Amino acid sequence: MADIWTHTATDMVAGLKRGDYSAMELTRAHLDRIAQVNPSINAVVQDCTDEALSQASAVDEELAAGRDPGPMAGVPVTIKVNVDQAGHATTNGLTLQKDMIAETDSPVVGKLRAAGAVIVGRTNTPAFSLRWFTDNDLHGQTLNPRNPALTPGGSSGGASAAVAAGLCAVGHGTDIAGSIRYPAYACGLHGLRPSLGRVPARNGSAADRFIGAQLMAVSGPLARSMDDIELALRVMSGPDPEDPWALPVAHDLAPYEKRATLALAPDGMPVAPEVQAALHTAAAALRADGWMVEDGEPPSMRAAAALNARLWMAENYMAARDALENEGNAAAQFVTEQMTRDMDAPDLPNLMTALRDRVTQMRDWARFFARTPVLLCPSSGMLPFPQLEDTRSAEAFAAVYEAQLPQRAAPALALPGLSVATGMAGDAPVGVQLLAGCYREDILLAAGRAIEAAVGKPTVVSQPPA
Repeated sequence: MADIWTHTATDMVAGLKRGDYSAMELTRAHLDRIAQVNPSINAVVQDCTDEALSQASAVDEELAAGRDPGPMAGVPVTIKVNVDQAGHATTNGLTLQKDMIAETDSPVVGKLRAAGAVIVGRTNTPAFSLRWFTDNDLHGQTLNPRNPALTPGGSSGGASAAVAAGLCAVGHGTDIAGSIRYPAYACGLHGLRPSLGRVPARNGSAADRFIGAQLMAVSGPLARSMDDIELALRVMSGPDPEDPWALPVAHDLAPYEKRATLALAPDGMPVAPEVQAALHTAAAALRADGWMVEDGEPPSMRAAAALNARLWMAENYMAARDALENEGNAAAQFVTEQMTRDMDAPDLPNLMTALRDRVTQMRDWARFFARTPVLLCPSSGMLPFPQLEDTRSAEAFAAVYEAQLPQRAAPALALPGLSVATGMAGDAPVGVQLLAGCYREDILLAAGRAIEAAVGKPTVVSQPPA
């Protein structure tokens, strides 16, 4: 079937069940697409051809036997290279880890496999998965298929570029400071950062991470429709003995009032006119769907973002400084220096204070979401940045960092966040962000569907840069 790689995951599942095509046909079409397009954008950096064909064959055998191969049967997906996949190096974009071959799957990978998804490749990330740009000394630079002059986002930039270019239907990403939501924004896609504990995580190839990352880092999906986001979220979710943080939380919780707060410029942050226009478009879509949308201000994002930095960068102080030096990646060193230049060392009093302040802020935000179930705010204050803008100068990094305030706030509070594509602003993708209370991904998806219905679903870039 022509251009089968443009279909959504949900449509692929339905087509497979109807017999429109086989899982093998779906897989070969995407592997061919990777061979054709990936050399120009460098999104997929580890090959999974043999196992993809084996997985597709197994799905077709299950179907032929009259058995259900799973809710994502035959759907081509990619996995980010900072997550364990048995038989592949968990590089995290590092030359230091190029030979660190995982012996077992991370729980999220296992759940995708069990659901019948077919892993067609592993996607790029910046060194240490540290930046909102995707480039490293091991795998190279990833380009944005919608506009190669712009960042594809980071750290899940390979995943976003792969989904936008039709190399897969769903991309796996991770998010500790916007690393799912910003790449989705930069490549004109939807991307969901789930609540802490919704999706299990663990890399058996390495030691467990320190408390900041345990509290803030999550896995989640990037896709071209809200239906696909929900499908992938349900598959990825659930408890697992490998992750003590993972909980058996229902996907559909208590009824909610259709109320949203629109924050055009949280905490007074600079916001580009094109971003404000996207927010007004999204607000109008929600109102048309019966939501009451009022202008307002949430609790301080700056305070939450400061907690994110204190808890996230603590790991770089305590565990990654030698690795930063040994890896020798100039961009990662520069970014870390900029992010930590005004921070105190994470001694015990500072850590204890940060954890205490986190609970206070979580309570403030819980009270806010009890009054208004959804916050509509920028994904980024600016349109997607030029490639590698963050390392051009200290001043350029400061501007990028400020624009990413809404990306940095949610993780410290364990909140879910959804990037929703709203179209293009000239030659740059643009979109909005929705935030909700912990475990209320159902509310985010309902609001996201209302916006998607008004502006249309993201589409595949049929002709990425040569």
